[in-house]
Amino acid sequence: MVLADWVTTTQNFVTVLYYVYLLCIIAYILTSWVPLPYNVWLNRVQRFLYDVVDPYLRLFRRVLPQLSVAGLGLDLSPIVAILVLTVVYRVVLIAIGAAN
Repeated sequence: MVLADWVTTTQNFVTVLYYVYLLCIIAYILTSWVPLPYNVWLNRVQRFLYDVVDPYLRLFRRVLPQLSVAGLGLDLSPIVAILVLTVVYRVVLIAIGAAN
């Protein structure tokens, strides 16, 4: 009974962590596309997103080349990062469930 409760709690924690980090990646992408007016709070939010998401994205930017389409740079690292994050999330959930 205690083990089942531990497994459920761990799965819920991993799920919330996955969704929060996914939301941070999406917010980082949106704030990098849209030029925001300078505001102290917006600057702090952008800096927080940069500090949290950019180290993870840099792992993929080293491997993936930046595409140049009509003179515009297209960064595919967030797409690949989200796909890898989803795969790791699923594998962790399966591993936690298999431990039960």
